[in-house]
Amino acid sequence: MSTLTKAAPPLARRPRHPYRAALATARGRTGLALVGLVVLAGLLAPLLAGHGPTDQSALTLAGPGTPGHPLGTDDLGRDLLSRLLHGIRADLGIIAVSVPLGALLGCLFALAAAAHPVADTVVQRLFDLILAFPGLILALAVTAILGPGRLPVILVIALAEIPVFGRLLRTGILVQRGREYVTAARVGGTSGGRILTRHVLPNAADPLVVQIAVSLTVAVFIEGAMSFLGVGVRPPEPTLGAVLSQSMPYLAQAPHFAAGPLVTVTALVLGLSLVAEALNREIRR
Repeated sequence: MSTLTKAAPPLARRPRHPYRAALATARGRTGLALVGLVVLAGLLAPLLAGHGPTDQSALTLAGPGTPGHPLGTDDLGRDLLSRLLHGIRADLGIIAVSVPLGALLGCLFALAAAAHPVADTVVQRLFDLILAFPGLILALAVTAILGPGRLPVILVIALAEIPVFGRLLRTGILVQRGREYVTAARVGGTSGGRILTRHVLPNAADPLVVQIAVSLTVAVFIEGAMSFLGVGVRPPEPTLGAVLSQSMPYLAQAPHFAAGPLVTVTALVLGLSLVAEALNREIRR
């Protein structure tokens, strides 16, 4: 029995800090730099913005470089730089709550599914039910019940991510349970709970880290789409999607109106995608 335990393959064949190694690559550094710039701009919004995001002036659709308005103003005379910075801040707050919430609930459901076959069947049908609703229909349904605002956006994103994280962790647990080291641990008398927490979960968690970066990207698009359709955060509170939506009627007259949120969303999504790719490459080694 002890021979089997000693002969078990090592649990960790990766570098001690694979995530640090991934973020030290060119992709990882570039992605972190882009995400860091956007996050820093959002966090410092009250200091960098010279005006309040809802303060109005007589200058409507003023171009970039207007004194006191570096990025110009919108159709109501509000400072675009201020609305952009506070929009980043609002978006970061939404995705920082919704994605971890969806990941936590999905992982809890996956652990419940791993505990018993009946629970597994129930959880899988629940995931199928959530996935049966297209994202837009889910957003409209939640907004119809709760009305527009931050909470519905957070709930829609969290609901969309629950089956993603749940199925990912469930698959990882099933794969790891069939590995030789789990068999050796069982033969050695290790309890099922200890095998799950000490051995299976740490080895099944790597894909979840990559998925978090991917889900943050998806959350940016979901928030933008909901605000663009008018079922997101209530105006006049700015978000990137709301500012972009307000700029649509004035694209020909004032293209600078849409430039700020477009560049910001592109930088944020590109940065998160590069981070996810760097982590995925390192984990697959």
